[in-house]
Amino acid sequence: MKPRIRVLAILAAAAAVAASGAAAAEEPPATAVATFAGGCFWCMEPVFDALDGVLSTTSGYTGGIVSSPTYEEVSSGTTGHTEAMRVVFDPARVSYERLLEVYWRNIDPTVSNRQFCDRGSQYRTAIFYHDEAQRQAAGRSKAELEHSGRFAVAIATEIVAAGPFYPAEDFHQDYYRKNPLRYQRYHDACGRDERLDELWGQGPRP
Repeated sequence: MKPRIRVLAILAAAAAVAASGAAAAEEPPATAVATFAGGCFWCMEPVFDALDGVLSTTSGYTGGIVSSPTYEEVSSGTTGHTEAMRVVFDPARVSYERLLEVYWRNIDPTVSNRQFCDRGSQYRTAIFYHDEAQRQAAGRSKAELEHSGRFAVAIATEIVAAGPFYPAEDFHQDYYRKNPLRYQRYHDACGRDERLDELWGQGPRP
């Protein structure tokens, strides 16, 4: 191959690689991760499992200072962790904004360090963002809720950067599926649905 033709071929190949790289960079990721704390993780898991586009949910602990905590340690309220839900989702099928909408409608955002019948900092609500886009989306959704006039008090839910997430023990994963009767008794006794109806109105929640 003549030198000039060889150079042109190399340049053409480089341009093709650059173009394919740019196109790949513009494509949305195949999966993304969201992390929400909404009180007892037993009750938040079915909320997100029901959404088309959610690929998996994991109950766990985050936001604290203790590595690999146990349920008993977190329940003591001394670890700084809160019960949380890690959601792996397909952004092409369900948006992060949709996850936020579902999250808000299934918590009581007006209280600090508790949710429904559960008390303690381990039950505080929080949105743990994984990148700048999530931070901005969470901030917008919280501001819209604050300005909606729905609540007479400030929104207590925190928006903080995601840190280490520690999956809970196997006993707690898919609890509502593995122990449906015990789960339902706890859910009903905690008054979750009644309080959500007071906050958001009766009828099916998103």
